[in-house]
Parts: sequence; structure tokens; C-alpha cells
Amino acid sequence: MGTFAEQRYSKLGPRLAKALKARFFDAWYFDDPAEAVNAIVSLIPREHVVSWGGSLTLAELGVQERLAKEGFALLDRDKAATPEERSEIMRKALLCDTFLSGANAISEDGQIVNIDGFGNRVAPLLYGPRQAIIVAGMNKAAKTLPDAMARARTVAAPANAQRFPALKTPCSETGSCADCASPDSICSYFVTIRACRPAGRIKVVLVGKDLGL
Repeated sequence: MGTFAEQRYSKLGPRLAKALKARFFDAWYFDDPAEAVNAIVSLIPREHVVSWGGSLTLAELGVQERLAKEGFALLDRDKAATPEERSEIMRKALLCDTFLSGANAISEDGQIVNIDGFGNRVAPLLYGPRQAIIVAGMNKAAKTLPDAMARARTVAAPANAQRFPALKTPCSETGSCADCASPDSICSYFVTIRACRPAGRIKVVLVGKDLGL
């Protein structure tokens, strides 16, 4: 039966997918993470070069590992030997064929919110790659767009700051957003995707679990 939260997700998830479709995203909801991963892989043509932004959701689902095992051509910045090579891989990802990403929040009316430090994660969602696939656990669902923006800013960003011990930001010290202008801020870019154009370029896979931050 799952937890009470998962029971809620199984009811909300299909409604959220429907709201995304109304905004011209392709969208699916899966209770089973394994089925979600199978769907993600099936959406990627074998000839595509694939890359991704930093996403705990993708890592928790084992998406990159699965793609590597199946022999997809990958642009993986974590395989870089030097900072310069890492930067070059990130630049190439802007024009890969399929770009994968998580989401910081999705409003119940189907708008997707992401915050980024350098912009390398949000830029390919908007333009460049032939398609983008956003994968999100249902813990990213928020009632309204202001709620989604608040979740991204006050929940996801301070939690993500904990992943990088070298950051010198107020939220890395306190766990709470201070609306800072720190040079280390990971909140440089706020991007709301309110509709998909051209239709279907961005695909959204929703998973009925708590995934990512």
C-alpha cells in the first residue's frame, strides 16, 4: 500500500501530469521508480549524446549508471581530469541531444521552478539540446507557483548548499535562506518554465517517491 505520503502521491501525481500536458509538456507519472527509469531510457534515441545537470534525483534512481551500462554516449563532467576539462564538458552539454535534469519544485498547475548557481543546469532546459527530460519525485510538488518558488528558495537551495562544504553562504551555516548576495551564492538564476515550446520538447517524468532535496 505504501506510506500515507505515497498514497497521496498516487492521487496527486496523475493530476500533476495532466496539468503539465495542458502546458504542452509530455508528462508521465509512475508509482514504481523502476518503471520510471525504464520510461526515461525509452525516451532517449540510441544515437543521442546525453548529458545532465547536478541532480540527486537522477543519482538516486541510478539513471546515469543505467545509461552507461546500456552504452549511450555520455558527457559526464564528473569524469573530467581537470577543472578546465570539466568546464568544457559542461559547455558541450549545452548542445547535447538529450539533457537530463531534476526540478526544485513543480506547482500543481504545471509550472516548473529551478534555481541554479552558474546557469549550466537551467540553460539547456530552455534551449539547445534536441530534448530535455526532467525527473522529479513527488516531494517537489507545491500547491501554487508562489509555493513552488518558496520551496525552491527556502527548502531546496539551503539543503543543496550542504552538498558543497567549501561554500561560504549564510544558508550553508544556518540552513536558512538569508536572501544573500554572496559570491558563492547558488541562487544566481531563478527559472520558471510555464509552458513548453515547441510542444513536447521538454518531457517530465514524475515518480511517486521522495527523491532529491
